[in-house]
Amino acid sequence: MSKSLNKVILIGNLGADPEVRSTSNGGRVATVSLATGRQWKGADGQKQEKTSWHRVIFWNAKGNGQQLADLVERYCKKGDKIYVEGEIDYRTWQDKEGQTRYSTEINGRELILLSGKGDGGEGSTWSGAKAAAKSSAAAGVPKTDESFDDIPEALDAEDDDLPF
Repeated sequence: MSKSLNKVILIGNLGADPEVRSTSNGGRVATVSLATGRQWKGADGQKQEKTSWHRVIFWNAKGNGQQLADLVERYCKKGDKIYVEGEIDYRTWQDKEGQTRYSTEINGRELILLSGKGDGGEGSTWSGAKAAAKSSAAAGVPKTDESFDDIPEALDAEDDDLPF
């Protein structure tokens, strides 16, 4: 079998506060709704916009020390900008009426907080990267002093020169 890769990278804003719950075996899972958007100029020259919503799931992983659900619960709230790396997952199930339901989710493996806000408990303001570095033991996120806030023009660039 040839090699394959299932990797997703998203930068966006939370549309609601995280939903955190416990599983029957004692694990914890946090679910967030992440909005990403793009802009372009239409054929008529008018600015067009599209927002896409992504369901991202963060688990507290046993054995490897990653406590992403706890990190999301503690530091994330509606409106925050986050960076997520993970993999796309498709699920199918039968609902109570016997109808087949489908779900597309992102299993979040890495998280960097980009909003630059602390939890207020320490009375300090952190850059998103520093907040992630502070919690890197729990989140498995590499330490860095850089933030996407340092290069906002890269995130706001329009792709109106593309041939399609």
